Amino acid sequence: MSSTLTVDFFCSLDGYGSATGWPGYWGKEGPEILEDRVRTFAEDQVLVFGATTFRQFRKFVAEFDEPYYDSLNELPKIVFSSTLEEPLGWKNSTVINEDAVTAIERLKRTTDVPMRSHGSISLNRALLAAGLVDRLEVMIFPAITGRSGFASLFQDGAEFDLDLIESTVLDGRTQKLVYAPHLHTAVPEGVGPRRRDAE
Repeated sequence: MSSTLTVDFFCSLDGYGSATGWPGYWGKEGPEILEDRVRTFAEDQVLVFGATTFRQFRKFVAEFDEPYYDSLNELPKIVFSSTLEEPLGWKNSTVINEDAVTAIERLKRTTDVPMRSHGSISLNRALLAAGLVDRLEVMIFPAITGRSGFASLFQDGAEFDLDLIESTVLDGRTQKLVYAPHLHTAVPEGVGPRRRDAE
């Protein structure tokens, strides 16, 4: 019995997950992006959150009406937090008050339902660094947010080599890239530019 963990990250071209003064989806959502979200969250899975992202999503699904929010409400959810207590105010949610890396490692060995984490920067950075992420899905929106950008998943994190599994263009402008991440340990010999023979 084993499960897989997917980290799902939306970002601007310069790698930021959010930006001050920009709307959701950086104002670039289109029908294919929304269809992708509907398909993604229609799958049988457990959603994994850190406390901050959990609070944000709990509020989003109550205030807004995206076509995949019903699925978010119905899917089982776990949130890692030492401050949140049940009832959590979002149905099918369970709080886990323990180290996320330890808990996810155990869940991957003892369950077979796939897990998915969207957002939750610090949580996902730790799970990536621990080598627990099987799939990294990055949706790159056509925007450069520059000084207004924040919440970068990769900046100051671990280093990875990535195997490309899937590449899709949505709505003719947004790139969805799916990778299998592998912790980078060393540069193989014989790669990179070669020096000219000394004369």
